[in-house]
Amino acid sequence: MRQQATDILLRPGTIDDVEVIYAALLSLSRQIGSHQDIKSTSKDIRTYGFGDKPAFSTLIAEVDGAFAGLCLYFPIFSTWMGRPGVYIQDLYVEDRFRGRRIGEKLLRRVAKECRAAGGVYLRLSVDTDNESAKAFYERLGIGWANYEQVQKIVGDAFFAFADAPEE
Repeated sequence: MRQQATDILLRPGTIDDVEVIYAALLSLSRQIGSHQDIKSTSKDIRTYGFGDKPAFSTLIAEVDGAFAGLCLYFPIFSTWMGRPGVYIQDLYVEDRFRGRRIGEKLLRRVAKECRAAGGVYLRLSVDTDNESAKAFYERLGIGWANYEQVQKIVGDAFFAFADAPEE
């Protein structure tokens, strides 16, 4: 028998959830075929998510006390709109809980919190090969921006760039 949506509890992640959060991130990386790219550790999640100046927040979904999903996010700001927003870094739902709108519920809760704080937009990136995620976001009305692309610099290239003398 399928459980009802009322069984889903959404709550902020706490420092006691670090290992569960990290396990979800590892599982997500395996699902999209990028497990070899994970450099973070649970210690990083603890330090940067629950230290003196948290770099991100988490919202956890539970079903009957069992971990069901996670949304990891942080505030952003649009200079063009002149308003804050929220960036969804990771959205994950355990396989056994898929089809219960948990991902949608997590996103809507984060959007509501953002709006309550004066925010006007939500932003996220989708792995180019993740067609099911693209379809999921499109169903929710979260479209892709055809006028921009993500650029990044990481690792040794980032350190060299950051450490180069300013001219």
